[in-house]
Amino acid sequence: MDRIVYDLYGRDERLRFSPYCWRVHLSMAHKGLAYRTEPWRFQQKEKLAFADHDKVPVLVDGEKVVTDSFEIMRYLDATYAEAPLLGDGLACQRALLFKLFVERSVSPALLRIVVMDLLAAIHPDDRDYFRRTREAAIGMRLEELHDPVQGREQLKKALVPVNALLEQSPFLDGQAPAGTDYLLFGSFMWAHVVSREVLVDDATPVARWFEKMLAVHDGMAGRAPTVRDV
Repeated sequence: MDRIVYDLYGRDERLRFSPYCWRVHLSMAHKGLAYRTEPWRFQQKEKLAFADHDKVPVLVDGEKVVTDSFEIMRYLDATYAEAPLLGDGLACQRALLFKLFVERSVSPALLRIVVMDLLAAIHPDDRDYFRRTREAAIGMRLEELHDPVQGREQLKKALVPVNALLEQSPFLDGQAPAGTDYLLFGSFMWAHVVSREVLVDDATPVARWFEKMLAVHDGMAGRAPTVRDV
């Protein structure tokens, strides 16, 4: 069966930085599923017309097309039951709560740290589009949003409960990583790929967790090119 993940790329096709796509890459590896990626840029909307969607990730699994990273994770659990990502019922609902925490507390802090580096990492043909759409959404210029010192302080506060949990277990999901880890890791990997900025203190549990996450699944994330390489 041919599986395809449509995946965002930047100024170099090797530069893959979407936090949502990284959720899916780790989830596919978690399930032991082979797939190939199809590179996509922000303005290539017509390339996703078959999915009736305008952003990545998009998973094509044979005849099945699934959009949205969390829905893809749920689909993988429903279709490939071995090695659960999110679980079902109450477990999935709690994972959804954590997803919202990441997207509304962690990712905005990371964006404040790396936004100008992110702009530079985006394909040149997409930079005007990115600036226009993001500035309309946040209500300010990217230069005004950019404040690494404030962003790191905001991130430190958001991660207090995460650090507390990681003092008790090596991964958010216990002794081995699973869906909750991938939800958070996607956002950290996004910032790591596009920027050399320090995100968190090296002595924190989250920093140690991130290093472990780079090594899981035969180091697939740790081998990914970043702005340090391209």
